Amino acid sequence: MPSEAPPLDPIAVERAYRFYRARRRARTERHRRVRHAGLRFWVVLVIMLAVVVLFVAVLSRQIEQLFGL
Repeated sequence: MPSEAPPLDPIAVERAYRFYRARRRARTERHRRVRHAGLRFWVVLVIMLAVVVLFVAVLSRQIEQLFGL
């Protein structure tokens, strides 16, 4: 019985390193995309609320002018 370790395939080792690096990169990219999606949601919501408030203000001013309130 030989006591030395079995030979390693350097191509298989390099392939495994690339696989795990790609997995790690995909996981961090997914976390980044989720974080940015939440930020985009709040930015769009604030912009839409500002537009609605502006629209209501202009509309109420126009109604006051039209009916002389």
